Amino acid sequence: MDRYLVCMTGASGAAYGLRLLGALASPAGPCPGAELHLVASAWARRVVLEETGKALEAQLDALGPDRIEVHGAGDLAAPVASGSFRLRASFVVPCSMGTAGAIAAGLSANLIQRAGAVALKEGWPLVLVPRESPLSLPALRALVALKEAGAVILPASPGFYSRPASVDELVDQLVARILDSVGLELPGAKRWEGGGEE
Repeated sequence: MDRYLVCMTGASGAAYGLRLLGALASPAGPCPGAELHLVASAWARRVVLEETGKALEAQLDALGPDRIEVHGAGDLAAPVASGSFRLRASFVVPCSMGTAGAIAAGLSANLIQRAGAVALKEGWPLVLVPRESPLSLPALRALVALKEAGAVILPASPGFYSRPASVDELVDQLVARILDSVGLELPGAKRWEGGGEE
C-alpha cells in the first residue's frame, strides 16, 4: 500500500496543504486507498484557523473520519520519523523558510524537520512548497542546498493561463503541479493546451 506524508508549517497558504490532503484522501483522487499521514506544527494550526475560520480538526473531519493519521509535531517516536516506515512521497505544504532552512541544515528538532531529513536520506520524493516573498539570500541558499540534496522546490506561484474564476481554482492549479511532481494526477486539472495565433 502506498503511504504519503503531508507536513504543514506556519507559513501562509494553509489552503494549499488542506487541498492537497483533500485530493489525496478522495476516493476519486489520484491514489484511492493510500495511507495518509499529517504533521502540522502549532503555528500551522494557528494559520489554518486564521485563514479559514475553522480549526484543523474540523477541516480534517470534513475529509472523512479516520482517513488521515495525525502525528504531533513533537513526536519524534512517530512511525514517519523512521526510514524503515516507507513513504511514497513527503510534502511540506506550505513550507516556512525556517523549516526549509532547518531541513537544509540537517536539523531534526521536530517531526517535520525529521521527516524532511528522512526523505532526503532515503531518496524518496520530498516536495517543498515555500510561500514567502521576497526571498532573502540565506533563504535562497537553503533552497539551493535542498535542491542539490534531491528535494523538489515548488514555490506557491499559481499560473493564470487557465483563467481561474476563483481562489479555489488557483489553489487547485498549484495542487495539480504538486501532485504532478510525484507522478500523480489531479482529476480535472486544467492544463496548458497551447496559445492561439498572435
